[in-house]
Amino acid sequence: MEYNNLGKSGLKVSRLSLGSWLTFGKLIDDKVSEKLMHYAYDNGVNFFDNAEIYARGKSEKVMGKILHKSGWSRDSFIVSSKVFFGTGGQWPTQKGLNRKHVFEACHQALKRLQVDYLDLYFCHRPDKSTPIEETVWAMHQLIMQGKILYWGTSEWSAQEIMEAHFFAKQNHLIGPIVEQPEYNMFARKKVEVEFAQLYKTVGLGTTIWSPLASGILTDKYLNKFPKGTRLGVEGLEWLKEKNVTEEKLSKVTALNELANELDMSLPIMSLAWCLKNENVSTVILGASKMSQLKENIKSIDVLSQMDESVMERIEKVLENQPEHPTF
Repeated sequence: MEYNNLGKSGLKVSRLSLGSWLTFGKLIDDKVSEKLMHYAYDNGVNFFDNAEIYARGKSEKVMGKILHKSGWSRDSFIVSSKVFFGTGGQWPTQKGLNRKHVFEACHQALKRLQVDYLDLYFCHRPDKSTPIEETVWAMHQLIMQGKILYWGTSEWSAQEIMEAHFFAKQNHLIGPIVEQPEYNMFARKKVEVEFAQLYKTVGLGTTIWSPLASGILTDKYLNKFPKGTRLGVEGLEWLKEKNVTEEKLSKVTALNELANELDMSLPIMSLAWCLKNENVSTVILGASKMSQLKENIKSIDVLSQMDESVMERIEKVLENQPEHPTF
């Protein structure tokens, strides 16, 4: 396994990490979750990603039990949570990025994950009803209390991230070091264009999610729509509508042919494509089966094959390279 600094911080994060969205506490049983985490850890993965909303808190409980039982030294792994959506409570104070919910959600995540502190704490979405200044103060105070080590954002705009940094710098507070955006062959603009200046000005790190576009960048949807996949989960119809289109499936067919020519699977090629971006700190893997995780971890080993000519051939298939501003 290879490791990157998370943005400008000194925190070393494995280039591949393991997430729990839709799997832990939901699509797979706890024994499978445990096996996946152990295999990942044994192969050098040191970052495990979670959130309060995942399975309405159950995902963190499952991961917490595994971490507690594992016997792993606390200084050998990184674990995260995210705050915004809550776990399903009906009261207005049970969601958002106001100081109260940020504090309460942190304490609840610590309890569910059975750890004394969170390595990373993400603001899962921007909160239009809470001043960014209030959220920055809340995160800074949690760091000062030793409850979290670093904080970041997820699905924030470049402007919102810069506002947080500007306020933090003005008031000698600690700003966000990392953003968790969607990034894959079909979702590129934010990581490749919108954040371009942030990598230079504030040293932004990225922990990207959905590198396989919710499974579209595999061969499983080419000829049929299999059962038991995340695109078939009730309540995620929007994910299916977004990803399963005739245009994308046509490109996936061409990409699959290229991957076969390179003697690798489409998922491995797609993950390696993400890893080739120097501004990607870590690629979050999602797996419901051991076979998936074993295959996807191999993507770190094929980077040498992803030379300029291969990347150009992929671009010719995709035809979606975002334009950079000319100024």
